[in-house]
Amino acid sequence: MHAPRQTPLGTGFGPRTEPAEVLAGIDLRGRNAIVTGGYSGIGLETVRALAGAGVAVTVPARSPEKARAALGGIDGVRLETMDLGDLASVRAFAERYGEDHDRLDLLINNAGIMACPETRVGPGWEAQFGVNHLGHFALAKALLPCLEAAEAPRVVALSSIGHRLSDVRWDDPHFEREPYDKWLAYGQAKTANALFAVGLDARLRPASGRAFSVHPGGIFTPLQRHLATEEMAALGWVDEHGEPSAAARAAFKTPTQGASTTLWAATAPALADHGGEYCEDCDVAALAEAGDRAPAGVRPWAVDPDS
Repeated sequence: MHAPRQTPLGTGFGPRTEPAEVLAGIDLRGRNAIVTGGYSGIGLETVRALAGAGVAVTVPARSPEKARAALGGIDGVRLETMDLGDLASVRAFAERYGEDHDRLDLLINNAGIMACPETRVGPGWEAQFGVNHLGHFALAKALLPCLEAAEAPRVVALSSIGHRLSDVRWDDPHFEREPYDKWLAYGQAKTANALFAVGLDARLRPASGRAFSVHPGGIFTPLQRHLATEEMAALGWVDEHGEPSAAARAAFKTPTQGASTTLWAATAPALADHGGEYCEDCDVAALAEAGDRAPAGVRPWAVDPDS
């Protein structure tokens, strides 16, 4: 398996690029897509952009009623029930999808949780690793026949700059021996998502498929729901009143801008001969050295083909 090239392409896009710019001139009519977590935050904006471009989008949700309220008024969207923390639920959804569709062109593994209190899901998984990575792993595996039936399928896994916090904790991924650390748990899950794209890309290539991971950027979304105002203030994201700080206003993206890198990785013709790369700001990210403190780039452990 070859290591991703991680050489920026010079796309001309950037952190403030909007979905309409990314999708301009790309014909997506008649394509099928699945977007997990497609009813809030950047997932909702991803669905809105794809549906607006003529894609038939399926949004699996643990609570379809809640999702229906958020997605009201967007044509071309189908809601299904699925819980990423429950393997039986994931497999049942994939089976239903395969019965109703002859192919899957785009799989966007967008759903996720961040820095939550210690929680166990499924067969005892730590929740962030279980929901962010393992549930999506099982989903893609179950949908592989649908992906392979498409002409040039693409899978996008949502990673994060948080991957820098931790490689996969290969000896104790579920914090069974060491005390739970919510940020290390988040970091390893996002590293795992990037590694997943490297591995899946190699397996999709015989079907002319590609897989990528993306860092969407800093965005205020429901992802921060487990963080207290005091903690976000300590991180420099908000002031003492809970309002976005000056630094956050300068650096954070809007939810639509946050969806753009996902949409670029899912559709860009420039990526036809690429695969497995970690992307940010609508371009391939550069490889960062392990001690590099710059906010851009991907750590080597997140794109290591041996891992």
